[in-house]
Amino acid sequence: MLCIANKTSNPYFNIASEEYLLKNITDDVFMLYQNSPSVIVGKHQNTFAEINYWYTKDNKIDVVRRLSGGGTVFHDFGNLNFTFIRNGNDGNLVDFKRFTDPIIRVLQSLGVPAERSGRNDLIINDLKFSGNAEHVYKNRILHHGTLLFSSKLESLGEALRVNSAHYHDKAVKSFRSKVTNITDHLPVGMSIEKFTDNIINHIFTEFSDVIAYNFSETDIENIEKLVAEKYSTWEWNFGYSPKFTLNKSGYLNGKTITIILEIEKGIIVKASVIINNEPLMQLEEALINQRYNEEIIREIINQTFEVVDCEPILRIFFKYQ
Repeated sequence: MLCIANKTSNPYFNIASEEYLLKNITDDVFMLYQNSPSVIVGKHQNTFAEINYWYTKDNKIDVVRRLSGGGTVFHDFGNLNFTFIRNGNDGNLVDFKRFTDPIIRVLQSLGVPAERSGRNDLIINDLKFSGNAEHVYKNRILHHGTLLFSSKLESLGEALRVNSAHYHDKAVKSFRSKVTNITDHLPVGMSIEKFTDNIINHIFTEFSDVIAYNFSETDIENIEKLVAEKYSTWEWNFGYSPKFTLNKSGYLNGKTITIILEIEKGIIVKASVIINNEPLMQLEEALINQRYNEEIIREIINQTFEVVDCEPILRIFFKYQ
């Protein structure tokens, strides 16, 4: 098994590296990495319904869709991510226990009462510190999970603060659990670097034929190609969202404004924008067949209302409350 202590903190690269390793490497793999502040959305989720858009934008938090299903998670430098990629037989690949047990054993050896909850969460005293997901490709399984070590939980809460009442869709929804950091339960203080070393040492002890591996130049070139073509694109991270209807309202210059949009593959197919019971037909028509994208909608509003400050109405298009 290849053991990769990935030092890259670019979330687009790291999420892409998992697909690359799954589909292009035949060896079993274990990888650890940290991402700069980012929100990682499940493959089958509506990104717009899972994030606090303005908070992520204003705080330069990247939004990336991953290959596996499941719910949305928050990454930062206080969070450690682990990835297992193993070969197996059809019908015997999905196994959350198999891949989370080594992590539980590491934590228990450090005096942390970690345990499994349900199918894919790890908890300490009924508080979640790890969310896990899996994806099957041919005879290989990708399992990855988060490890909240010393994350900024306030930022996590704000980045994932949404009002699902604004969105009507059949996308997979995240279940918001109460969370905790591992550091709050360690009997003795420890850095995340030391914690990482403990996990790597455990992997070398528990599994046979483990080999330390670093990405080659070819690996990096192929992963960066995947980033450019998929993982850094609006089409994948936002446009891949299932069909949904958006219904938001607010106040503009003391008047009530209601925005109703039907969106398919990230494209607005129907639009209704009403201020005090008066439809803004020019704006509605301009929105049709355009991306539900801040920059594009900003330009449309500016072109439609040349002398109007577009920021207040634009904030309503993407607000979470």
